[in-house]
Amino acid sequence: MAEQVFTLDDLRRILIEAAGDDESYNLDGDILDTEFEELGYESLALLETGGRIEREYGISLDEEVLSIANTPRLLIDTVNAGLAALV
Repeated sequence: MAEQVFTLDDLRRILIEAAGDDESYNLDGDILDTEFEELGYESLALLETGGRIEREYGISLDEEVLSIANTPRLLIDTVNAGLAALV
């Protein structure tokens, strides 16, 4: 079975699903190291994002992880570590 990988495009899609496609969110360009707060995402939107990731990818993310992984790069790395542990 091939290892599943969570990408920036996956995260963008889930963020839009969780918070809507509001023009106040700017997910274009190089956002990997931009904090979610600067991108316009508050903690409630990130909790919803975490829940969607858990359901779709079959991993568990606790609230502490979501507060520590405060950039797309950190969240992607966290999700991929969880996916790797499933293999």
